[in-house]
Parts: sequence; C-alpha cells; structure tokens
Amino acid sequence: MGRGRHRGRSQRKHFKESRENVWKRPRTDPTVDASDNAVADKPSWEPILIDNPNFEEYYKEQGIVRAEEWDVFMEILRKPLPAAFRVNSNSQFCGDIISILENDFVKSLQAEAIEGGELEAIKPLPWYPKNLAWHSNFSRKQIRKHKTLERFHEFLKLENEVGNITRQEAVSMVPPLFLDVHPDHFVLDMCAAPGSKTFQLLEIIHGASEPGTLPNGMVVANDVDFQRSNLLIHQTKRMCTSNLIVTNHEGQQFPGCRLNKSRASEKGLSEDMPINQLSFDRVLCDVPCSGDGTLRKAPDIWRKWNSGMGNGLHSLQVILAMRGLSLLKVGGKMIYSTCSMNPVEDEAVVAEILRRCGDSVELVDVSDKLPELIRRPGLKTWKVRDKGGWFTSYKDVPQNRRGGVLVSMFPSGKNLTDSTQTTQNNENGGVNASEDGCKETDKSVVDAIPDEPVVEVSDLPLERCMRIIPHDQNTGAFFIAVLQKVSHLPEFQEKPNPRKHSSTKNADSTEKAPTEEAVVTADAEPVESPVEKVIEADADVEKDDSLVEHEKEKNTEGETIKEEKEANSSSHAGDKRKVPMQGKWKGFDPVVFLKDETLIDSVKEFYGIRDESFPLYGHLVTRNTDTSSVKRIYYVSKSVKEVLQLNFAVGQQLKIASVGLKMFERQTAKEVGSKPCSFRISSEGLPVILPYITKQVLYSPMADFKHLLEYKSIKFPDFVNKQLGQKAIDLVLGCCVVILSDGEEPVEVDASTIAISCWRGKNSLGVMVTSADCQELLERLAERTPKTEVGSVNGSNGDSGGPADAMETA
Repeated sequence: MGRGRHRGRSQRKHFKESRENVWKRPRTDPTVDASDNAVADKPSWEPILIDNPNFEEYYKEQGIVRAEEWDVFMEILRKPLPAAFRVNSNSQFCGDIISILENDFVKSLQAEAIEGGELEAIKPLPWYPKNLAWHSNFSRKQIRKHKTLERFHEFLKLENEVGNITRQEAVSMVPPLFLDVHPDHFVLDMCAAPGSKTFQLLEIIHGASEPGTLPNGMVVANDVDFQRSNLLIHQTKRMCTSNLIVTNHEGQQFPGCRLNKSRASEKGLSEDMPINQLSFDRVLCDVPCSGDGTLRKAPDIWRKWNSGMGNGLHSLQVILAMRGLSLLKVGGKMIYSTCSMNPVEDEAVVAEILRRCGDSVELVDVSDKLPELIRRPGLKTWKVRDKGGWFTSYKDVPQNRRGGVLVSMFPSGKNLTDSTQTTQNNENGGVNASEDGCKETDKSVVDAIPDEPVVEVSDLPLERCMRIIPHDQNTGAFFIAVLQKVSHLPEFQEKPNPRKHSSTKNADSTEKAPTEEAVVTADAEPVESPVEKVIEADADVEKDDSLVEHEKEKNTEGETIKEEKEANSSSHAGDKRKVPMQGKWKGFDPVVFLKDETLIDSVKEFYGIRDESFPLYGHLVTRNTDTSSVKRIYYVSKSVKEVLQLNFAVGQQLKIASVGLKMFERQTAKEVGSKPCSFRISSEGLPVILPYITKQVLYSPMADFKHLLEYKSIKFPDFVNKQLGQKAIDLVLGCCVVILSDGEEPVEVDASTIAISCWRGKNSLGVMVTSADCQELLERLAERTPKTEVGSVNGSNGDSGGPADAMETA
C-alpha cells in the first residue's frame, strides 16, 4: 500500500512539472554528440516559439483589449488550450454520460487539478444549455499523455467514437446557439469541415422534433476541400441521421438549383414540385480565416502569423457571406463567424455586407441571449496595415498598394477624397454619399487637422457583433455576427455587371464584382481546391431562360447561373481538364433513387415493415445505377428527398459527397445463398427503422444480451435462456434484431430501447456491431445492474461462430 501511495505521488509530481512543458519539442544540435549531451546533462527540450513582435504590435494598435489587460491577454495566449467536449443531446445515453461526469470524474480528477493549481478539473460550461458542454483544465495533450488521466482519456475516446460526445473547442460551440434553428428549417453550413458545428446543428434539429419522428428540416453541409469533406462525413456519420446532405463546392459558387418553368416543361416535370429552388431558413457562414484565435490550440501560427494573412482573405470572406445571404430566405438568419481576432476579417466584412445589402439585411442585437457567455461588442474603428505601414483611411493608401488594400477594409468603406469616383457603397446601393464626395458631413469620419491621418469610425451598428477574448473565460478567440434578411437583396447583388467594373481603369476603383473577387481571392485561400462545374449540353439554353425568368419575376433570390458560368470560366482559365457532363462529377458516384420494386418488397417482407407506417418507396437511394451491384442502400428524409428531386430536375448541379443514412448493406456470405433477403440492417440505420420492424426480432434478457456483447457470438445451445435459443433457431437465416427486454414481449420501442443487429447463422447467433459499440454498451449496462450480475466486460471473443469469421461484409 505504501509503495502504491509513493508511486501515485511520483506520478502527480511528474504531471505537475510537465504541465508547463506541453508545448516543448526536442532541441537538436548537430555539432554536439549525443553522448556529450548526456554527460553535460543539458535539458533535451526547448519551447516552441510563442512570440511574434508583429502580432503584438498589430493588436495593440487595433485596441482589441484595453492597455491594462494586455499582459494578461498575452499570457493566456501562450498557454495551451484546455480541452472541451459536448455531450450528444440525442444519444440514448445522454443522461448516463452527464451523470458519470458529474458524479465520477468531477471528483476523481480533483487531485490532479489541485496539483496543477486549478480549482476544478472539469466543469460544465455555464452558458451552454442543460450541462451538455464541458470544459477541462487540462489540454488535449495532457489528457493524452499522462497516466493519471488515462481513465478519463479512454472514456473520452470511446464515447467520441460511438457518437455520445463530440470533442470540440468551446468557442466553436457558440455560433449554432445564436442561429435559432427549428426542426423544420433548411440549414446550410457553407464551410462545414471538420463537422463539429454540423453535428451540433443536426442535434438541434432532431432534438426539437417530436419523439419517434424525423424532422421536416435538413442540413446541407458543404466544404470545398475533398479530403476535409471525408472528415466531415466521418464526423457526422456518428449522428445516424437521414436529414443530411454533404456537398463539395466552392462556397462562393454554391448552386441555387433554380428550376425555371421552361426547363420543367421540357422534362415533363410538374410546376407544383415541393421546391423549385434551393434556399435556406438558416445559413452558417464560418469562413476561412487567418486563424489567430486558435493560437492556443495551434501554436505554430505564432511563427507564421503576419497581417497580410487577413488582408488576403478579406475579399473571399465578403463574397462567401454575400453568397450565403443570396441563398437565404427572406426572414431567415445567417451567422458570419471567424476564429480570427482581426477586424479586417471581422467587422470590416460585416460592414461591407451591410453596405452592399442596404436595408435588406440587418445586424441583429443578441446581447440578451446566453447572458453567461462573456463577450465584447464589435469595434467601430480600426486600422489597416500593409507592407509595414498603417492606414486609417483609404485616401492614405498609395496607388501602387490599392490592389491589395481595398476600400472595403476601412470602417467607412469609402474613398474620402476622390469626388469623381463613386464610392463602393454608392455603387452597391448602400448608404448614399453626396455628389461632391464623402468629405462633406460624413458621420463616419472624425474631424481631423489637414495633413493629419483621418480617423474613421463606422456609422453602422457594429457593436452588435460579438468578439470572444481568450482571457475572459480561458478559451480560444472567436468573432460572431448574426444577420437577418428582412427583404430581397438589391438586384445588382445577384447580377453584377462585370463590364462596368472592368472598364474602370482608375486604381482607386478597387471594388470588384463578386465573380471578380472570387478569382482574386482564390490565390489567398489557404487550401486551393478548385471545383469542377457542371456544363450540360443544353445548359446554355437553360441558363439564359433562367436569367430571363429571373428578371421578369424580379425574384432576386434565384440562382444566377450566368454569374456562376462567368466565375467558372475565369477561375479555371487554362485548366485543360475535361469538364464532366450531366452531373457525373469526377470521383463521385451518382445518387440514384432505388426503384427496384422486387428488391424493396423483399426487404419489406423479410423484416415485416409496413409501408404506410415507414415508407420505403421514394426514400431509398444508392450510389450505383446497376441494381444487381448495389452494396449499400441509404434512407433519406422527406426534406432530403425533395432536394434530390430538385437536383435531378436542374441537371444535378449539386456535387454530393454523401447523402442520407446507411440503412441496408448487402451481405455476401456463402450461407446467405438464395435466402429471401440478402440485405442486413446497418447499425447506423437501426435506431430509425427499429419501431417499424415486426419480423426477425428477438427479445433477450440481460444475461444473454451481455454475453452476446462480450463474446460476439453464441451457439444456440449455449444461451442461458433456453427459450431464447429456440426462438433464435426458429428465425429465418439472415439478419435479425435483438432487443434488451426484462422478459416482456413484445417491447414497446422508444428512445430508451436498447437493440443491436445480429446475424442468425446455421449454428449460432453473432453480433453485427463494432467492438467500440459493444464495449460502450457493456459499460452502460454495468452501471444499471448490481455488481453481482455484471460479469466480465472484458471477456474473450469466445467461439468464432459469428459473422466476423463466417461472413465478409460488402
């Protein structure tokens, strides 16, 4: 016992000492032999650079924090970011997870917190509803590396893998909370990867729906980068939702899929389609940014940071936000957010949006929402830095620098001296300026002495924006603005005239049409991933018709496909790759509605699914046009179905990376043979379809259910409950569902019902669940039963008569 206590003290001492070294890396000196280093007993670690004079100068000048706070601000930025995570509110074990955190880890980790000088090891974030979000006083690296935190680390890993929690930075959780999402909303996440906010949006949509029903809304999660889209798919897969489409487009060219009447009549489509245009009730526009708000999580940014990073992304951020607003329904809300502290990427972008949109968009005051979240109002004045010089007004920018420093970066968004040239907001229908220029009685300019720098102060209500500062709550930094579309956007925002801009040769005219801005900012985007556009054989006719229809109806919310065509031709100049035809996106399998009635009927009959209670026709899609080769069948909600129908009608403009919920998978085992159904129910789809299955169901008592999870396979004679073994024999060979029951049959299925997919083989019953899911279920069941009944949760694999050896999953 004494030795154990000594070992525990040693571990805590080591842990305390290493808390200060989590950002350190090996120091190598090629001129010194390793043995010499050992003899000299010199430290083998040196800290990663966490200093950048340019960064300090820049943010001191911008006045992000008061002078008396500066030292505290910089001190917290140099410390590692504490780990944070969120409990999935839709998990059937949500209450169990919160209980474990509150009653176990809060107490068991307290000793480590005290050793490290903290008051609490973990605690719920006070501003997040229902104690669903938690903050740890340990960094992710500390949790991963230290023995004293091993049990907590294993808990987080397992629950994250099965989808019960999501590891997410605390400030990243904020934007969806201000979006006010309802279960019937169509939501667009424009720059969605890696997917934690998308997961959060799906939670909100499902959580607000009636129990046992699918929401009428949906989420479209988009990201330009193909690899990041895969990460997004993996992240959201844990949600088990049929209300999601993942797309792979440049956000500024996201298609609106507008179906005009002539196109509908040509294809024999009814004009009464549920939707004839892809528009959204809510848009989350979390744009690419310089990312200096994540310094605590990514300390390598210290070395790379310079003010040009924000300047280079400003135009792209504006055009992304404008595209988001054009896809937004009137009355809808959009969040513009960044993980940057830079006002050029934050307030300047919001100000430019408001100038371009005039009275059609307003900046919403949300200061009364989430009162426990500490945030600061947006800035009204800031400066722009370029090539070592500071500018307080666009008039001070040299002619040769006006290609990189835009008028929209300044608080007023106006050229204050050139009376012969209309200002940016004049051209875009924003706040009007007088004909003799803006010098006259411009409220946005503070009176200045001649030849002195003009100090601009925005006359827009930018204080309604919010900036989260790291040292206020021991977090990262974030910027958020809530915008509401109160009327249709000005027509020219949807149909810019490129010739008007290109004919202006004066260097002062730095304003660009959205299509031009997209080209300019392509080089500034951190990850260059050009997206191929669909150009159909008859697309020119369709696009022209669409534009004429658009002009006639004065509906500026429609998709301006002509604009996209021009942007595409500019951004892909010199691209010799063949452009895909008819929506056959390179690297993506087509999305096809499954219409094979024989196959669908066989599935319905095998599992006893009544179509009137759970319709399959029209809700099943595949990624293969050949029914005989179909390996996976996906289920889509009513809302996703409508979007897919629209996408087919407009020539498959959406580049779909993932859609719906994997419901059935083809089984290729020899023993399947010519049985009635060769498709098994996937683990992801089981929670959705479970209430509607009336055949191939077993009700298992606790003992046998645990044995299945522990040993993965049980031979029929080995069931503790012999009646259950006989009922398993009576099942048809193939997939079945085992429901945990206390002896009553049948069980009324609800959100608390625990069930797993299994395979009824020739001689045994085997689980078709991942090892992680089995382990997680065993741990949850162990908490619900007395210790004398728990048994081993780390049993051997037992007899290998299950699907792991007998079958190969397609």
